[in-house]
Amino acid sequence: MSRNLLHTLRTACLTCMLVAGAGAGAGAQAAVIEGQHFDDRLRLADTELVLNGVGLRAVAWLKGYAAGLYIAQKATTPEAVVAAKGPKRIRMKMMVEVESKEFVKAFDKGMKRNLGEAEFAALTERMAKFDAMVNGLVKLKKGDVVDLDYLPARGLVLSLNGVAKGEALPGEDLYAGLLKIFIGTRPVDARLKAGLLGAG
Repeated sequence: MSRNLLHTLRTACLTCMLVAGAGAGAGAQAAVIEGQHFDDRLRLADTELVLNGVGLRAVAWLKGYAAGLYIAQKATTPEAVVAAKGPKRIRMKMMVEVESKEFVKAFDKGMKRNLGEAEFAALTERMAKFDAMVNGLVKLKKGDVVDLDYLPARGLVLSLNGVAKGEALPGEDLYAGLLKIFIGTRPVDARLKAGLLGAG
């Protein structure tokens, strides 16, 4: 083999390695789970939030949605996430079509499983309004993006594909209750909880 040919092959291999390395670096800007992409940072209420973790809600072989948790500073325990100050976001990317009423049942059940009677009773009126907003979505389709945001000045805001639905519901306690559905002592999915806390 001639020296010129060897030089050409070495150069080609080096070029391939550099290109591959550049691609890997670009991909590191987002987390990917089951083909669903989550940006590592976003801005909410003039605050930069970081992706704390991502997880998958699945039952047996059925994949329901991928979720990402965004807060101001990363946290590894449920207590630290709930206590974190500033805006927060739970983003769910739907991977299957589902009736919104099924989501309502899951939210209500998750709240009751993770809150004491007095805590749940204090949220009853606001949860009824939240349930009505979710029911108003009628049906969630594969590819839909649902955001559950906490804005300190306003409260809980529900959005579908970037469009806010209904009114903001005040109270940090309400959002804490929603968080516990995902990362509480009796979460909707243990593997999802681990993922959202960065341990997945």
